[in-house]
Amino acid sequence: MTDRPPPARTLFGSKRPKRHGGTRVVVTGQVGLDKAEFLQHVVDLAHEAGHDVDLIHVGQRMCDEAPDIEPRRILDLPRQRLTALRRSVFKDILRTASTGANLIVNTHATFRWKHGLFHAFDHSQMAELDADLYITLVDNVDAVHERLERDHEGRHTLKDLLVWREEEIVVTETMAEAVAGYGHAYVMSRGNPRLTALSLYRLMFEADRRRVYPSFPMTHILDQPAVLAEIERFRDALAEHFITFDPADMDEKNLLELADSAAARGEERITMKANGRDITLAAAEVTRVAHDIDAQIYARDFKLIEQSDMIVSYIPAMPNGKPGLSSGVERELQHAFESTKEAFVVWRPDCEPSPFITETSTAVVRSMEELFAQFQTRGYISEFQLPLS
Repeated sequence: MTDRPPPARTLFGSKRPKRHGGTRVVVTGQVGLDKAEFLQHVVDLAHEAGHDVDLIHVGQRMCDEAPDIEPRRILDLPRQRLTALRRSVFKDILRTASTGANLIVNTHATFRWKHGLFHAFDHSQMAELDADLYITLVDNVDAVHERLERDHEGRHTLKDLLVWREEEIVVTETMAEAVAGYGHAYVMSRGNPRLTALSLYRLMFEADRRRVYPSFPMTHILDQPAVLAEIERFRDALAEHFITFDPADMDEKNLLELADSAAARGEERITMKANGRDITLAAAEVTRVAHDIDAQIYARDFKLIEQSDMIVSYIPAMPNGKPGLSSGVERELQHAFESTKEAFVVWRPDCEPSPFITETSTAVVRSMEELFAQFQTRGYISEFQLPLS
């Protein structure tokens, strides 16, 4: 098995010294994410650990400053008044930040409204805030659709939601690079709110923990419960000890499979669960955005690798003894190698891995116990206890 020495440690956020007290975080994301509810989990985790965090919702503050405006129609205001409201709210945020408080600012990078797309931040105020972290929160398009249908007025298509999500990611990253330089922007999925909140808490207060991208086959093991249980144990073990950016926290391929199955049966609509509720979508509308979903999965997973320190891949043995190795996992390992990330592989089959695995990996091990022993030897963790199988 290969075993290359670890590269020099380079942490996101370590390229410039912090110039202020407290940890400042800007969290963006499209409407329909329930960011407020999710971010409260982060604040609660911090409080339990002895950290006070001020959570400020820019949209709510703007509505409070304009009591004459129906909150759901605030984006219908003239741009000049909307900008003035936002700048006024940010002046208050900057005063809070000047006290050295730990701060989470819940806002948007862009707005996609009836009269088009426009940015939702002021560069000079963002530069003065000088945040340490810029997080774009994302979720499955069906979950966002369900929340918008339930809580918001106005029409939208699935294509609108996918485009808006991509715009939030790109504009937030641009904002972060303009203010703080490369390496301070992260994409995080709220698909598993508990673990994502824990990862954001750790980014804020335990930044020395290594950031990990868990890699594993997904589609072709769905009918293998024993293999699925192995992979779940693997994911849980990494989340216990590291900051994880797990690609399985979002699953939009299921939406495409439902649409394909409906079309094969000659049905025009699909019904599925989103946020615990039944929603109905036109199969043809889902099919029309299939390319967009696939393209965003590809780009997002590579982004998650790039914002990690290392990738850890789990290759199970299938019932026929062959490796459960997908093309996606191979491509992720290659991308991590080309991005000079550390790459660890847990290889479970009896056969030997190919050079395409060994030559792109920092270490290839045969078991989870061996993997975590490697981490302990390298100083990535002090001790470990694996979840029960």
